[in-house]
Amino acid sequence: MLNDEQLLRYNRQILLNDFDVEGQERLLQATVLVVGLGGLGCPAALYLAAAGVGRLLLADGDTVELSNLQRQIAHRTADIGENKARSAAAAIEALNPGVAVEVIPRQLDEASMPGLVEGVDLVLDATDNYPVRFALNRACIAAGVPLVSAAAVRSEGQVIVFDPLRGGPCYRCLYPDDSASNAMNCSENGVLAPLVGVIGSLQAMEAVKLLTGYGDTLRGKLLVLDLRSMEMHRLNVSPRPDCPDCAHLRG
Repeated sequence: MLNDEQLLRYNRQILLNDFDVEGQERLLQATVLVVGLGGLGCPAALYLAAAGVGRLLLADGDTVELSNLQRQIAHRTADIGENKARSAAAAIEALNPGVAVEVIPRQLDEASMPGLVEGVDLVLDATDNYPVRFALNRACIAAGVPLVSAAAVRSEGQVIVFDPLRGGPCYRCLYPDDSASNAMNCSENGVLAPLVGVIGSLQAMEAVKLLTGYGDTLRGKLLVLDLRSMEMHRLNVSPRPDCPDCAHLRG
């Protein structure tokens, strides 16, 4: 049952006929793991907190650097040198103290992921570490937890929901080569500041929809945007019959 303060704080969402109090209560009961509190994870985590997700786990082993502040909006100049997960947690506390936040100030490895993923309703992949992405994909498959994945570089971004237990592909169906040898990154290729805000916000939107049953999600659909030209495409992604990570679900 929402209290008076919550009814006032979340009033604009509750007004939506197909969201209502029930949708807000689902958010308040939800737990989400956000992996990576950089350009994508900052806006995603802030919007999830603002929307009223009850519990957030924030995982990142990096520290805030001056070059991050162009786009990583949860961090401030005074946070330089601070762990990114701790810095983002402080921003969330200032925005919505009603959200329970757990800080995981380290880079996740494959051994530690199952214990974390099994205790959440949803995972946001906002990291630029490709071994972590593939390991996170496997952990989500094993736990049956949906994974909202995104990437952004230059003026281009993409978002997709992976949920193979309920149909559709996994991350490795889309990227079968787990060597990440051809992956682009922001430090070498650059990125426009608002791009990560747009893509991270879309991740948060997909998370809210999945947690509440609101609207249609990007499950198995890759949304590709180029903000330089404002072109947008939505592509269907099929499961790979020989995918080493999720093919057993269809056996």
